[in-house]
Parts: sequence; C-alpha cells; structure tokens
Amino acid sequence: MPDSRTRGPLAGVTVVALEQAVSAPLCTRVLCDLGARVIKVENPDGGDSARHIDQVVNGQAAHFVWANRGKESIALDLKSEAGMTVLHRLLDRADVLVSNLTPGTTAKLGLAPDDLATSHPELIAVEIDGYGRGGPLSHKRAYDLLVQAESGVCAITGHPGAPAKPGPPIADAGTGLYTALTVVALLYAGERRGDRGGAAAVSLFDTMTELMGYPLTYTRHSGVEQQPIGLGSPAVAPYGAYRTADAQTVVLGTTNDREWQRLARDLLHRPDLADDDRLRTNPGRVEHRALLDAAIGAWCARHELAYVQHRADEAGIGNSRYNTPREVLTHPHLAARDRWRTIDTPGGPVPALLPPPVIAGYEPPMGAVPGLGEHTERILAELGATEGETVE
Repeated sequence: MPDSRTRGPLAGVTVVALEQAVSAPLCTRVLCDLGARVIKVENPDGGDSARHIDQVVNGQAAHFVWANRGKESIALDLKSEAGMTVLHRLLDRADVLVSNLTPGTTAKLGLAPDDLATSHPELIAVEIDGYGRGGPLSHKRAYDLLVQAESGVCAITGHPGAPAKPGPPIADAGTGLYTALTVVALLYAGERRGDRGGAAAVSLFDTMTELMGYPLTYTRHSGVEQQPIGLGSPAVAPYGAYRTADAQTVVLGTTNDREWQRLARDLLHRPDLADDDRLRTNPGRVEHRALLDAAIGAWCARHELAYVQHRADEAGIGNSRYNTPREVLTHPHLAARDRWRTIDTPGGPVPALLPPPVIAGYEPPMGAVPGLGEHTERILAELGATEGETVE
C-alpha cells in the first residue's frame, strides 16, 4: 500500500529537525501532517527534553506524543565528528532544516545561516529563537511562560491584580505555526523562481507581540491599559460567562449593535435595556458592563443550559458551553465529525485528534510517535553508513 504522504501537499519534501520542547516540534509535525518526511535528530543521551516531562501516556510524555507523531528519530552525537558527518549528509539530501536549539548553539555547530549558505546553498534553513537577534535579550533562554510574561500577554489574562498564563502554550504553538507558514512560503517561492534555499528566523517574542496587536494598538492610541476580566473581553460587552439554573456555565457574546438589540429584545425581553441610550453603542456597553452582566446573569440563572442555548440560537446570539478538558474528550461534535484517530507509540496505540486543516481528498498520515533513535539504522543505511561509522 503506498504511503498516504505521497498524496499530501508537501509530498517529496524532506525536513531535518534539530528540535526540542514544543515550538519547533509542533512546526515540523504540521509539515509532517501535510505530507513531508520529517527526520528528527536527537541526542542519544535522552533525546528531546520533552520526552521526560511526564509519563502519563502509556509511560510517555503528553507534550511529546502531541507534537511528534509521524516523524523518524535518528540518534546522533553532534559533539562528535561522526555525528556531524552524518548530519551534513542528511542536509545534503534535505529540503528544509528547522531548529530551535539554545542561543548560539547552531553557530557553534557551524549551522548558522551564513555557514549553511555556503555548505548547503539549496537548503531552506529556518531557526526559532526566543527574542530575535540584535537586542539586549537575544542571549536569553526563552520558555513559553517567560515570553508570555515579557510580551505583556499575562498582564491581559486573568483578573486585575491576578495575572495569569493562558493555559495552552501559545508562545510555543503560535511560533511553531508561524514557522511552518514560513517554511511553506519559502518552498513555494523556490518553486516559482526555479531555485532552492533561503534562510529565515522566527522568535517567540516577536510572535507574542504580534498576537498582542489589539491591546498594544489600543494602549498606544488611548493611553489606557485595559484590565483583564477573566472569562470576558475588555473590548466588547456583553461578552462573558453566566451560571445557569442547572449549575452549568454558558458563554454569551455580541460583537455589534444589531446583535445587542436582538439579545436585549428577543432573548432577555428587556426593551428598556434595548432603548437605553447609554447602551446603544459598544463603548457605552463596555462602560456599563456591570449593569448588563447583572441582567443577563439573572436571566440565565432562571433557566437551564439547554434552554438558554436554544433561545440564544433562535435569537442569533453566539453562545457556547463552558467545558473542562475531560468533557472535551467526549465532545459530541468531535465524535460526530469523526475527528479522532488512533496512532501508534512505543507504549502502545493511543487516540489523537486530526490536525485542523480539512483538505479535500487528503487524509493526514497520522503516523507513529517515534522511540528515541528508532530509525537510526534505517536512515544510516540510506546514507550508506552503519552505526558508529562516518559516512564515506
């Protein structure tokens, strides 16, 4: 049976990954989901640090299982001449190198952009770092929480005086996705020009300041630092979470004046609120958020969740149920749309979600999570070498 990756948009593309943790592994997993072959280079002494964060997935780490399916793992000691020889032979045959090593490591290995432009001129080299080159923080290690704090993200999350880190690793994940987009753009550019190669860098800090676009723009032009309000938005009202009569939580939101009128008249049956001049525009509603939350909260508290959502749907008001991770695992919408698959891992088969893109006629390969160095012998054989030998 032919490999399903041959049908993928990136079929025939080979990616070498010098990666750890989340940002680069998620980038290369996205490329793998799109059909690329990803060869993950790992240190024989433990491999990717994310392998050891926990052991909850049949003895494996949840982060690693999430971000590394479908890849091939080769164990190379890059401090040895033999390991570097193998790596350069891999790069000779690869289309893309993605890395997110600690600051200065690629330069020490002779894999900085200038080095690769000479040694592998047809290689696309994309490096993820913490803060970008040329600034006072460029030398620093960067982890997801650290960058979220540095970029102001934590200051607009949580509640006033109680900042919080957004739950998902959005600095790592956002950077990984921007990096995957960059790789695809450079591959496309090479196809159009009829040549290959190129270099790019994507930093976690730049990614997070980009995602901070709204609050930074608002503060620059208003002089006001909007305060976080938990399950809500400082920019829009009404927009938040409300308890229902059956002890559930519904999230209701409006994004424009027409929706507000429908919510007030058709859902709450409160024409007095709909006609209140203070509430006709969003800035006024934001100013009087407490009044709106009290009215909506009182109405929701009198009705069960199913009734609230049914009525909101009828009125054309956006709504959702507040769910915990346990509830999302059995979410009927995921089941109805057949979004779960089973993937192999060294600890046995486990469920995994399909990637978000739904491409007509293409089923993502959903390959196995590799064991450390699982594919070393096979890849070395492709290169004409055996373990412990340099490549001739």
